[in-house]
Amino acid sequence: MAESPIPLICILGPTAAGKTRLAAHVAAAANGEVVSADSRQVYRHMDIGTGKDLEDYTVHDLTVRSHLIDIVDPGYEYNLYEFKRDCIAAIREIHSRGRLPVLCGGTGLYLSAVLQDYQLLSVPPDPARRAELETIPTEQLIAELRSHGPLHNTSDVQERKRLIRAIEIAEADPSARAPSIALDSRVFGIRWERRDLQKRITQRLAYRLDHGLLEEVRALLDRGLTYDQLIFYGLEYRYVTEYLRGDISREQMFAALGAAIHQFAKRQDTWFRRMERKGVEIHWLDGRDSPEANAEKALGLAF
Repeated sequence: MAESPIPLICILGPTAAGKTRLAAHVAAAANGEVVSADSRQVYRHMDIGTGKDLEDYTVHDLTVRSHLIDIVDPGYEYNLYEFKRDCIAAIREIHSRGRLPVLCGGTGLYLSAVLQDYQLLSVPPDPARRAELETIPTEQLIAELRSHGPLHNTSDVQERKRLIRAIEIAEADPSARAPSIALDSRVFGIRWERRDLQKRITQRLAYRLDHGLLEEVRALLDRGLTYDQLIFYGLEYRYVTEYLRGDISREQMFAALGAAIHQFAKRQDTWFRRMERKGVEIHWLDGRDSPEANAEKALGLAF
């Protein structure tokens, strides 16, 4: 017998849009709990650079419970398969207690994997195959990956490490699939005018650099993470590491990192438009409105 669809509200949007605060307000008003859909917030000790904004989970003296934050140590390569498995488990557990799951994040691939029910495989690393692939030029590796079908994530072809891992997954035995779930979902996005969002990104970056981001990256390096591992996490961790190594000045770091985050926000918007083209209905909310007002609008449209 097929399971009944689980009601779910999803809050998405580009970086710095105010997703966490809105999701917490929705959850507080609807007896819900937030499930994070962010590829970096799963890591412990990576708080400022990943934008966990844990204070946003407190709404009118109520602390909203969150899931899939701080679940693995830095250095571990948490993947899409694990996210879908863990996210579905969290959604089912929240629903079993009579509460409303509120999925919140900006990692488009993670969101799509759950909302559009990607069929994913559990693929352990294959050292022998990796060693073989390491000898092959990048362009040939990209052609090899494309031969297996359309790319789910364009970042897979931007770094050799991700590219080789993507080929491993594409070549795997399709027997161990990630679980699926039936959802009755309502998806809401936060939209800003581009100039306003860019201003928010720049202001937030300046604040974080002055309030612990440099110290956070130093602590990760002191824990033994390598430069290549921090590159894997991208954006703040990449450019701050380059600054701490003396490769670039603070001014160069700020300019390059700000530009990279702006480009990242554009890619997020592109992904959300792709989701809409593929049938995901997104109700867009004005970021200039208060979280309370937008939460009320979302819940009014939800179920």
